[in-house]
Amino acid sequence: MQDKPDLAALIASRICHDLISPIGAIGNGVELLAMEQGGPRPEMALISESVANANARIRFFRICFGQASGDQRIARSEVASILGDLSRGGRVGYGWTSPADLSRREVRLVFLLLQCLESALAYGGRVSVTRGETGWQVLAEAPRLKVDPALWEVLTEPRAPAEIGANQVHFALVPDELARQGRRLITEIGETTIRLTF
Repeated sequence: MQDKPDLAALIASRICHDLISPIGAIGNGVELLAMEQGGPRPEMALISESVANANARIRFFRICFGQASGDQRIARSEVASILGDLSRGGRVGYGWTSPADLSRREVRLVFLLLQCLESALAYGGRVSVTRGETGWQVLAEAPRLKVDPALWEVLTEPRAPAEIGANQVHFALVPDELARQGRRLITEIGETTIRLTF
């Protein structure tokens, strides 16, 4: 019997697919306007930066929430491009070290965890992701963290009671993805660092 399709993931894939083209078109239009006006102007630079950030966000969301089959692959260069675009002008910087060819499902899990870390890095910080021989390590560092213990408990104790809103849905998705991949997450939360390994 065929598995029931993940309708939420299919909807997310569809939304991301339908939004990426018009955002790209806006970016192209901004470039043409800048050429006509004899060079970049501050307002055009602001629009261009916003379009690039929206484009990167949609690509990021497509991996986080979109449909991914077990054997789909993604190139490290694509991951680096998405995270580089997100870092530009953002409060969080990213570093990524991994093999060149990656499982899309594994990257999906890491991206969901990156969203959890973004919640904790409300005042900015740096995240480094490493894929070694023994698995993944994600390390967040910041002078100041904003950690909601109830939300972080959901990552390792799926039945933990927590009020989860739309802006925290990634916390609820991580346990399901861990179970799907047969992995166990270890979280270590300190004063200025959060280390996640699986």
